Amino acid sequence: MIFQARKVIADLALARNLPSCGYVRDLLEAGGLISYGVDQRAMARRAAVYVDRILKGEKPAELPVEQPTRFELLINLRTANALGVTVPPTLIANADEVME
Repeated sequence: MIFQARKVIADLALARNLPSCGYVRDLLEAGGLISYGVDQRAMARRAAVYVDRILKGEKPAELPVEQPTRFELLINLRTANALGVTVPPTLIANADEVME
């Protein structure tokens, strides 16, 4: 439900001058300030590899469990400016993507 209401949540947070943080890119694109979480695209690609292995006959119970290895830090400067928040240059430099 939160994902479906991401734009409403971001708009309400902005209207109340509250910074918002999420864990997926979509929340940031809806107007959130910062997102930090696993790279969803990389996770989908790894899932496709598992589906391929299962369709080729491997037993799901015998496949190894994998943990994410790639995380993304995304910053929305447009939202930061609207909130009057100054994002430190070191954080911007370390971000994987900065939306302007």
